[in-house]
Amino acid sequence: MGFTQAVKTCLGKYAVFAGRAQRSEYWWFVLFVILVGIVLALLDTAIFGVDPETGEPVDVLNPLFHLAVLLPMLAAGWRRLHDTGRPGWYLLLPMALSVVSMFILFTGVAVFSVLESGADDPEALRGPAEFLGLTGVFVVLVLQLVLTVLMIWWLTRPSEEEANKYGPPVA
Repeated sequence: MGFTQAVKTCLGKYAVFAGRAQRSEYWWFVLFVILVGIVLALLDTAIFGVDPETGEPVDVLNPLFHLAVLLPMLAAGWRRLHDTGRPGWYLLLPMALSVVSMFILFTGVAVFSVLESGADDPEALRGPAEFLGLTGVFVVLVLQLVLTVLMIWWLTRPSEEEANKYGPPVA
């Protein structure tokens, strides 16, 4: 499958999570999203300029484009994992880890705030809180890296040649 056909297919299957997607279909679509994102970032800078306070470019078109292609990117990745014989929901693992990590982080901050307010010496709790926080962040970063590499590995695997539980191979 070529570049144009892959883009048409992925946009045509905007929210189709069933079935399978060839490796070329998925990666050509990823390249399309990256290239359009670069062009829109340049257009944003040319049209809207730079924020004088921060010196950062003003992004308008690029975030709108990425929001518009979020669902087809997710659907194409979902179908791509199906093509390798894996469940599509595996694509959500890195995001799920991030959500759980943020929940644990905010819970830890809340718990240590409550403990500090009731402690005779709140300074004694700061060392253990920092240690637990930094250790937790390090563990999450390592897990996130492992999940990201694993996801790229799965998305680059060859298609299963025969029909699998997600359907027949895409011709």
